[in-house]
Amino acid sequence: MTPPTPGPPAPAPSAPRLIATDLDGTLLRGDKSVSPRTVAALAAAEEAGIEVFFVTGRPARWMDVVSDHVHGHGLAICGNGAAVVDLHGGPGRHRFVKIRELAVAAALDVVRVLRAAAPGTSFAVERTGGLHHEPAYPPLHLDPAESVAPAEKLLATDVDVADQPVLKLLAHHPELGPDAFLDLARIAVGGLATVTRSSPSALLEISGPGVSKASTLALCCAERGISPADVVAFGDMPNDMEMLTWAGTSYAMGNAHPDVLASATGRTHTNDEDGVARIIEDLLAGPGITASRPAPRTTAPGRSPTPGTE
Repeated sequence: MTPPTPGPPAPAPSAPRLIATDLDGTLLRGDKSVSPRTVAALAAAEEAGIEVFFVTGRPARWMDVVSDHVHGHGLAICGNGAAVVDLHGGPGRHRFVKIRELAVAAALDVVRVLRAAAPGTSFAVERTGGLHHEPAYPPLHLDPAESVAPAEKLLATDVDVADQPVLKLLAHHPELGPDAFLDLARIAVGGLATVTRSSPSALLEISGPGVSKASTLALCCAERGISPADVVAFGDMPNDMEMLTWAGTSYAMGNAHPDVLASATGRTHTNDEDGVARIIEDLLAGPGITASRPAPRTTAPGRSPTPGTE
């Protein structure tokens, strides 16, 4: 099928102060690389005084792919808002600056209600020191588990890593469709936690109540005196929707999940077509970049999301 042509981009704000971009399916190409064009665009934005935040579902240890491209503050928002990480120092030398953990008691309640609502669900526990998962949890990640045991054991108060905060739970179902599993889980979990997804498979990411890419980005912006109107955001999957809605100007990728298209003020090319870089180039090349209001939020047809990781 021929990819749809992106619609007209939303007008950008005058002198945007911060760019917030998702990674998988957004900034990164399908092979998980950062294209030379994107590298150049990111560097040009920082040189122009625009802060760039990587905002991702990835854990900090998976940030090597962009660690060479951080400038200035060097911060990234990881784990769907569960952590703010300083990437200065390079691969394996990240430092947690802010942690918004999922309380163990709440995590255990989530495991209990999801086991009842969706029998066959398997779980993984993402802590600051690594991933721990159940025997039935599929090998979806890039690194081996630190330990394998039932979720109740992984979350026990007497485990060796009990001093490491829980950043999020991951829940996988072998039979349910991704969106059906997400809808079911949100109803079952209610206010116990925040449930979202970024994978094309039935893999859910579960954070503390109110913890999301958007809420942590809002905290980071408030600390810098940056308002939503000063932010341009990019994303492609349901875990990006709140961030895209919060930002004054936002772009859904050409490969975005259909629901994401309705959350953004504009639309750009796919990740493999350097959609983020194209918009950054336009921002920097605009004649004087005069203030304007974002285009109305409209739903546009989209392609199926490309496979990603968290």
